[in-house]
Amino acid sequence: MKKVGQILYGHETFPKGLKKSVHKIMSISKRQGNFSWYFDVFIISLILLNILALVLESLIPIKQQYHEQFVLFETFSVLIFTLEYVLRVWSANVNPKYSRSVIGNFKYACTPLAVIDLLAILPFYLPFLGIDLRLLRMFRIFRVFRLFKIARYLTALELMERVLIKKKEELMVSLIFTVFLLLLASTLMYYIENEAQPEHFSSIPETMWWGIATLTTVGYGDMYPVTGLGQFLGGIIAIIGIGLFALPTGILAAGFSEEVSQKAKEEGACPNCGSFNR
Repeated sequence: MKKVGQILYGHETFPKGLKKSVHKIMSISKRQGNFSWYFDVFIISLILLNILALVLESLIPIKQQYHEQFVLFETFSVLIFTLEYVLRVWSANVNPKYSRSVIGNFKYACTPLAVIDLLAILPFYLPFLGIDLRLLRMFRIFRVFRLFKIARYLTALELMERVLIKKKEELMVSLIFTVFLLLLASTLMYYIENEAQPEHFSSIPETMWWGIATLTTVGYGDMYPVTGLGQFLGGIIAIIGIGLFALPTGILAAGFSEEVSQKAKEEGACPNCGSFNR
């Protein structure tokens, strides 16, 4: 076996060389037309077909007519996704971050994308573990996680992740300020409207529903102030809400602009015109 491995993979032993080959196939291909690229296309297509099947299965007439086909496709998909998950965890040691045997595999299995891969196949195996059917129905929602499996193939999501990490402090300040304003507005409105509408503005937590609907400018209309002072305060809060929820949007837009400019510089493109240096 060792000699066969040396023939196939040079001086490396067969398992190590095989693990490298599997890891290369599982990694996102940077060159169109190789085996890894075809594997990526196959997995992406299977993910999209699973989402389509999940949507169509919610239509009772279609589900009843094609129930067997849905079951067969589900079984086929889970087997492919299970094999993919096992191979990704097994070959993770090729990555220097997870180089330690067993411990490295476990660390990779705890990464967000690996957890998504596991959740995508988990509902299929739950009946074999004797899980209560009522709990099983709740876990079936995890099938939608197959959509998130596509995240590893989208560079835009990587860009979003970098922006969120880079701007997390500004976003946190914005969130804290929003919660503070919500609490302040709800407290004031409670004391203003409680006597006039005790059935709606019965407590500060109950009034927070009105605060959320007003700050987000949704305005469902199930709760609204009837006193003059309450209506005046409600108008001010609604106006503040427009600017308040534009704040995180501006932070994210600035972050995306910075990341795109940085990526263009790394790739040798002019940040102004977008042309590449020759």
